Amino acid sequence: MQDLSFIGIGVMGRGMVANLLKGGYRVHVYSRRKGSAEGVIALGAQWHDTLAGCVQAADTIITMVGYPKDVEEVYFGKGGILESARPGATLIDMTTTEPGLARRIDKLAQERGMFALDAPVSGGDSGARNGTLSIMVGGEEAVMKRCLPVLGLMGKSIRLMGPAGAGQHTKMANQIVIAGTVSGVAEALAYARTNGLDQHKVLEAISGGAAGSWQLSNNGPKMVAGDDAPGFFIKHFIKDMDIA
Repeated sequence: MQDLSFIGIGVMGRGMVANLLKGGYRVHVYSRRKGSAEGVIALGAQWHDTLAGCVQAADTIITMVGYPKDVEEVYFGKGGILESARPGATLIDMTTTEPGLARRIDKLAQERGMFALDAPVSGGDSGARNGTLSIMVGGEEAVMKRCLPVLGLMGKSIRLMGPAGAGQHTKMANQIVIAGTVSGVAEALAYARTNGLDQHKVLEAISGGAAGSWQLSNNGPKMVAGDDAPGFFIKHFIKDMDIA
């Protein structure tokens, strides 16, 4: 059984770790709040009380944290990943963060005899649970190919977009499209309601035509139902728009 380390157990991380465990990996986990990791610990993930201890437990280290400042802290801080990981380790940051930060991680990783990929994802909490995320990778092709067995447990579409930082630039393009699409779906449903239409019937009528999209089919019904349970927090989307 191979070992992996996973840092950051939030809305996305929980589903991703669950799929890695199902795939037969021994997953070592660390998060700022142990309570957020209780679900995956119950599934068999091994908890570590320190970031350094978690990082030292495996040669492949995956991070899925919140903001660029969190990425800075876990990679560059005292007892962080770049200080604590073994030589030869592969560092995969799946957080949506700044392309320049991805390049900095890659540069220092190379200097320390490690390998790095920026591999942000799209697909929300449902994609994380179902292992169907779209993964946009920046880094060396040979490194990505070595990581495909791991990435393949979390995502269905895995594409190398270019050198370090290219995955993050691609994710920014993705977020720009989503911003416009979500607002368009919301406006369309508000228009339908204002004019006395059955919003469910409107969704059915337009989803199969040129207006069809993942957002329309998945988040449209949630909007109509008033289901505000987060698959992705708006504060993180604002962060992404700031980066873009």
